Amino acid sequence: MFATCFRTFRVSNKFGTLARYESTLVIAEHNNESLLPITCNAISAAKKIGGDITVLVAGTKCDLVAQAVSKANGVSKVLVAENDAFKGFLPEALTSLIVATQNEHKFTHIIAGATAFSKSLLPRVAAKLDVSPVSDIIGVKAPDTFIRTIYAGNAIQTLKSKDKIKVVSVRGTSFEPVPLEGGSAKCESAPAGDYKMNLVEFIKQELTKSDRPELTSAKVVVSGGRGMKSGDNFKLLYTLADKFNAAVGASRAAVDAGFVPNDLQVGQTGKIVAPDLYIAVGISGAIQHLAGMKDSKTIVAINKDPEAPIFQVADYGLVADLFKAVPELTEKL
Repeated sequence: MFATCFRTFRVSNKFGTLARYESTLVIAEHNNESLLPITCNAISAAKKIGGDITVLVAGTKCDLVAQAVSKANGVSKVLVAENDAFKGFLPEALTSLIVATQNEHKFTHIIAGATAFSKSLLPRVAAKLDVSPVSDIIGVKAPDTFIRTIYAGNAIQTLKSKDKIKVVSVRGTSFEPVPLEGGSAKCESAPAGDYKMNLVEFIKQELTKSDRPELTSAKVVVSGGRGMKSGDNFKLLYTLADKFNAAVGASRAAVDAGFVPNDLQVGQTGKIVAPDLYIAVGISGAIQHLAGMKDSKTIVAINKDPEAPIFQVADYGLVADLFKAVPELTEKL
């Protein structure tokens, strides 16, 4: 009897107050067919916290996703919620599900990858639970202590959360993804309920299909900035990217100018990337862009302005007209 209790509780102070051991709910991000890689990074962060790890898979006809994540190393349980209310993964419906799951299972941590999905979801969950979310962490020092960047990556903050429930988003590039093998977690049903929202309804989504690697997981990224001058000129980068089997990104200035869609934006307000090779073409190096790519292993910059800030973080810099340099580089590869 004592052994069983010891696994469940621990003495937290000299007066004998008992507290639960850590248990984490990881919110899976997927498309109903396959698990998105960021979830494996979030599970990796959960393993650093310690304790049991439960993954919540919510969607429509998402059984294949649940089966895949059940094989992830370190996962104890998978909760599956299939409901038409989760069509389109609306944060309003998912928030109600997560809160109901939390009320039933009493997790100490709720975690998701730091993506557009979680940025619309976790603040709602935190508000419902009356706690402060901890966003975009890059490290775990203790179950209640996290490391994150502030001031566009120019300073590192160590933050200790005193909330009973920690709602955390994880920067994927800072945690090695766990493999989807070696585990054998059981799949169970998530708390049932009527999660349909009367004020919000999913109508449709239009997705662009591409044979290129996904931006946040690509080994090589070729990005263009305002110096590209137009969207048509991005064809130069697509041709170069084909040589590397690379993803194509863009600075905020290029996105704001309408050169490319915003799902290509790399930076503090876009996607965080850390590829083996990052090629910045016509990008000056604004602080918010550097925050999204300066963890890349090797950075190559091409810019005709020798004073461009991008050269301060680049491993290799080429001061040249991109409209001459890029075609020449492509030809020689």
